[in-house]
Amino acid sequence: MREFEVPATYTIPEDANMSDGAFRHAERDPGMVVFNRPDGKGGWYDVTAAQFAEQVTAVAKGLIASGIELGDRVAILAATRYEWVVLDFAIWAAGGCTVAIFDSSSAEQARWILSDSGTKLIAVETAKHRATIAEIEDGLPDLGEPLVIDEGAIDSLVERGKDLGDEAVHERRKQVKASSPASLIYTSGTTGRPKGVMLSHSNLYAESAAERAAMPEFMVPGRRSLLFLPLAHVFARAVALSAFDAGVIVAHTADWSTLVDQFGAYKPDFIVSVPRVFEKVFNGAKQQAHDGGKGKIFDLAAEVAVEYSQALDAGGPSLALKIKHTVFDKLVYGKLREAMGGRCTSAVSGGGPLGLRLGHFFRGIGVTIYEGYGLTETTAAFSVNTPGQLKVGTVGRPLGGHAAKVAEDGELLLRGPVVFSGYWNNPAATDDSHVDGWFKTGDLGAIDEDGFISITGRKKEIIVTAGGKNVSPAVLEDSLRAHPLISQVMAVGDGKPFVGALVTLDREALPGWMSRNNIPADTPIEQLIERPDLVAEIDKAVAETNKLVSHAEAIKKVRILPVDWTEESGELTPKMSLKRAVVMKNYASEVESIYS
Repeated sequence: MREFEVPATYTIPEDANMSDGAFRHAERDPGMVVFNRPDGKGGWYDVTAAQFAEQVTAVAKGLIASGIELGDRVAILAATRYEWVVLDFAIWAAGGCTVAIFDSSSAEQARWILSDSGTKLIAVETAKHRATIAEIEDGLPDLGEPLVIDEGAIDSLVERGKDLGDEAVHERRKQVKASSPASLIYTSGTTGRPKGVMLSHSNLYAESAAERAAMPEFMVPGRRSLLFLPLAHVFARAVALSAFDAGVIVAHTADWSTLVDQFGAYKPDFIVSVPRVFEKVFNGAKQQAHDGGKGKIFDLAAEVAVEYSQALDAGGPSLALKIKHTVFDKLVYGKLREAMGGRCTSAVSGGGPLGLRLGHFFRGIGVTIYEGYGLTETTAAFSVNTPGQLKVGTVGRPLGGHAAKVAEDGELLLRGPVVFSGYWNNPAATDDSHVDGWFKTGDLGAIDEDGFISITGRKKEIIVTAGGKNVSPAVLEDSLRAHPLISQVMAVGDGKPFVGALVTLDREALPGWMSRNNIPADTPIEQLIERPDLVAEIDKAVAETNKLVSHAEAIKKVRILPVDWTEESGELTPKMSLKRAVVMKNYASEVESIYS
């Protein structure tokens, strides 16, 4: 049983309050730019440290005037935007605890979170969100009148607190301890009711300090990053805090549909994302090349990029490989870097497995992706690859002050200051999540001799076929999703004679493929998935994937669906993870048809 620990390079003050950074920046460098906000004309305007601290103080006074006491829960139900951050810091400055709710949450999901957390006040983004809360507020007698960000929630809070002195905020801040709850984040959950993960100021402080210590190349004052992941998710929140504490300038957007255009306009120095976005960048570029008759050039360039990256770990590329790489840098790689803004030479990936293929490809084109690993219960990143410690295909070494080990059954166990203090109102679940002081991740993993962690699957998602073969679906699903035509995949086969898979198609990639294969553009999807040429294309991808596993683990049969899975339709979580139980329930007949 291998165990690996990295010593800490920081200490956590007993009175740590995550709002302190706003006032520290304002005192040390009031003119420092900390945020960029859209100006409504396609450009951006600056928010200085002094302006941000002033706004946080004014909103915190409004919260205190609204009756928020030390430890009270205040919820934010909104997409990623600047006001989210202002409210978060103001809640901490007022001594409260932020309850993060995804803006896509249903009324019933919001009801459970608000009820379980005992939330006293909520800020929502839009009138539509206000209507969602109106459906459930009769059963929430302690919840005050919701504030609507689009209708002036920030100004309303400032007005409420205008008669209070700033000292009211600073006195409240002094009452907060490092151990005080800073945020409740309810795990989106693939089954059952979400559990409220209670993160303290100490957890968030440790995450920020450890990330900044591990990645000083990223966390440089004046560098810029465009944050588009949902701030209700711990990954975006933690990186945003680390960036703010380091003096990185952050801009916000919630529009994923025009990310490439936004990258080009904002020109971030680094990008923080989930793997699906990197997959879409790669697949989109590949599809565009094939549609334009340059598919062979792109495919060869991709092979060279992967080979070049692999050579960096094996003594360096040969002269011939360097020459090919230089040629493709002008033909292909430079254009891909321009699509990411032109200034971005590195990125951080989390929230799911990136995979060797994408890791080597992006590194080979000059945009190294540093993959990390963590859970809501570990305040986001627990481990991460860094410029000084990188092994593509792993999720890096533990952050400073943390230890990891693998249990006898292969489960990854973690320990350290970013590990949460418990589930809100659920001591039984808290006790069940730990063993001998170690947090049980539910993930299967391995640790090599240098301390690099690899995630090999989910303990609860292991497929056990009728023949008794244990199969981890992740390697099969990740490989198949690499195909431009494929959007989502779920391997099946628990208790069945062989492994099968449900496959959905990428609607953005289909038109180009249909055109190249002389298929009428108005062909219904129900007919398209039955065509021998499309079936052959998917079968070819399955054959390539099966080369990665043993015969007993290989996918023997697939079922192509005429629909895609989305968060809105209920099959995906907000971080784009499969809700396997939901898929199995909704598509039981399709699964059964694989084995009939």
